Amino acid sequence: MKRILLTVAYDGTDFCGWQTQPGKRTVEGELNKALTEMTGKEIAVIGASRTDSGVHGKGNLACFDYDGPVPADRFYLALNTYLPDDIRVRASEEVKADFHPRHCDSKKTYEYTYYCDAVPMPTERRFAAYTFVKPDIEAMNRAAAYLVGEHDFKSFCCVRTQAESTVRRIITIDVFARDENHVVIRVTGNGFLYNMVRIIAGTLLEVGAGRYEPEIVREMLNATDRCAAGKTAPPEGLTLVRIEIPPEEKYL
Repeated sequence: MKRILLTVAYDGTDFCGWQTQPGKRTVEGELNKALTEMTGKEIAVIGASRTDSGVHGKGNLACFDYDGPVPADRFYLALNTYLPDDIRVRASEEVKADFHPRHCDSKKTYEYTYYCDAVPMPTERRFAAYTFVKPDIEAMNRAAAYLVGEHDFKSFCCVRTQAESTVRRIITIDVFARDENHVVIRVTGNGFLYNMVRIIAGTLLEVGAGRYEPEIVREMLNATDRCAAGKTAPPEGLTLVRIEIPPEEKYL
């Protein structure tokens, strides 16, 4: 028996999130269905990040146990023939038998993308949130700097969170223009709360639009109250870009 780790990309638009839910189409559900069909055995993956409905992934991770003949590093090629077009496994590899993608030291990087123009562009609507504002990127970066480090992010998570602690660590956060119409917020941290990146994105846009001064973000953090921070940005702008795990966590 070997444990195989998959790197999974998906267009989250037509999924009710990652996690399996009865009667709903999810990324995890489609992976389980494809793996079961391919191997002839009931398989349920263990995912690294349970992205929300409408959120996309370029580098989410999932693992499962397998005792068949397909080599681990070639497994993704066979599995993709069983998956729908809005999911693709980008890589597969064998990891140590007790590896768990949520119980390890990891860094997650998300990007939130705004499409900024006077009129929405229909071809952008699946992968970027629209705003007519041309935001002040310098002000957004000044505000973002207050979020770097270890803080209680209770103001920046959904009130329905079930997390035992709302303390998290943001390693880096950068706001930049990808081109004249796209503004990207890139956040790397050791873990994120429910809706945390989307609330950060919504708050930073308010700063970029001049509705908040950058310094107010520090007050929002200190308030530890969801009502103190800005709006939750829509899901379509958010993509889980990658999850980085040290080699010693994965391999013998």
